[in-house]
Amino acid sequence: MIVGVPTETAEDEPRVALVPPVAAELVDDGHEVCIAAGAGEGSDWADDDYRDAGCEVLTDRDAVFERADVLLQVRGLGAADESPEVYREGQVVVGLLGPYDLDSELDTLADRDVSAFALEYIPRISRAQSMDALSSMASVGGYKATLLAAEELPEMFPMEMTAAGTVQPADVFVVGAGVAGLKAIATAERLGAAVRAYDIRPEVKEEVESLGADFVELDLETDDASDEEGRAREQDEEFIRKQREMMTRVVADSDVLITTAAIPGKPSPELVTTEMIDGMDPGSVIVDLAAEGGGNCEPTRADETVHHEGVTIFGPTNLPATVTHTASQLYANNVTNFLDNITEDGELDIDTEDEIVDATLLTHDGTVRNPREDDGSDGDDEPDDEAGGDETTEGTDGE
Repeated sequence: MIVGVPTETAEDEPRVALVPPVAAELVDDGHEVCIAAGAGEGSDWADDDYRDAGCEVLTDRDAVFERADVLLQVRGLGAADESPEVYREGQVVVGLLGPYDLDSELDTLADRDVSAFALEYIPRISRAQSMDALSSMASVGGYKATLLAAEELPEMFPMEMTAAGTVQPADVFVVGAGVAGLKAIATAERLGAAVRAYDIRPEVKEEVESLGADFVELDLETDDASDEEGRAREQDEEFIRKQREMMTRVVADSDVLITTAAIPGKPSPELVTTEMIDGMDPGSVIVDLAAEGGGNCEPTRADETVHHEGVTIFGPTNLPATVTHTASQLYANNVTNFLDNITEDGELDIDTEDEIVDATLLTHDGTVRNPREDDGSDGDDEPDDEAGGDETTEGTDGE
């Protein structure tokens, strides 16, 4: 079959869905691969790199849509404000498709007999871990969030004992121990900071401590904190109010705050109030990884840097795209592993009885399947934990 990779059209999206080393594997398996000219430039892959891998480079982006049996995208449809009419009859589309607000677009895809797979809905099961693009991207985002904070903070992360005196380590507080949170913890620890973390799911305490951080335990009832797959459940307003009260002291003592609690397709829970931030020292830094959904912190503004009473608050919505080379490599592996799951002997074999296929398939055989009418609360990141955690794979983190 012919696998196509168009250039990305979403604003500020330099990633590419397929990198040459992975594309070469598809070619070795007997597939044809066509890619739009310049698609890999933002991730440091030249057109000649793709040609050397056996791909055909097409100068016209539209030609990729016309040629391909299967389209691989980083962000398509709702995630890129792209018209569903670009997809041709009978095509298969795999990518992060922003499915939460799609409506009439799905009808158009169904009318065209397009089979559209939204990777946001990958189930959190062992067999699907290698396809879990949200977890891969969350890991990159957690890493970069820590570096962003370290660069902005007007002090060093590690303790330093020098002839000029002793420098105390920076205090880093991570809210959420999902994939992004755990990566942020691990990165801050490697940089020498004193790290604390909080998550409403008590079962993640061991993971947090295994990375060298202290787990902040709040005196709150958490029996219903996580679902059967280990992801945090959405809590009511009374719980969140008490949670805020108990977090106030820890936030005030922190030089860096990294928050990761987001729910796909829903507003992010507001966990950190302006009043709590007022207690932080001037020069402190916040990186709010839930900014796309409104943010975990009251002053957060998506894709803006807010300065509040001396505290710098970053609201990035696509940090993985700032580590383009690595993020594209990981994403390419995710998407080709998914492709392997829907092919048999080199041919498409879409088995709707397969749990992974059933969970991710938006349209197929001329019908709208809309598999997550339940609001997408267990599908990310972008991230999907309430009150502390982004994407967690089976409750054990998929890094």
